[in-house]
Amino acid sequence: MRCNAAVMPQPDAPDPALPAAIAPEPAPEAAHDAARGAAALAGQVATLLRVARSLVQARRAIDLTGLDGMVGQLCARALDLPPAQGCALRPLLVALLGDLDALQAAQRPP
Repeated sequence: MRCNAAVMPQPDAPDPALPAAIAPEPAPEAAHDAARGAAALAGQVATLLRVARSLVQARRAIDLTGLDGMVGQLCARALDLPPAQGCALRPLLVALLGDLDALQAAQRPP
């Protein structure tokens, strides 16, 4: 899916062809709160990765226990967002990938 809110259709009414089990989009306030929560979690993961990289560069041991759970939670939250909010979160997720790559590079022996 491309993240371009300008070309994404915004249905006014539920499509009767969709199964009843599909939940309607959350109210705008709830979607906004969910997006803020996902962005906050992304910030926490970014902070953890930067601190870990600093410790590795200082030749200190790091323990990343729980990082996979945090990233899994972040991915789940991002997937639960309406498309426009999910697309807005994309730059934060791309930046996290860069932080993770930097941590991995710092762990390689010289």
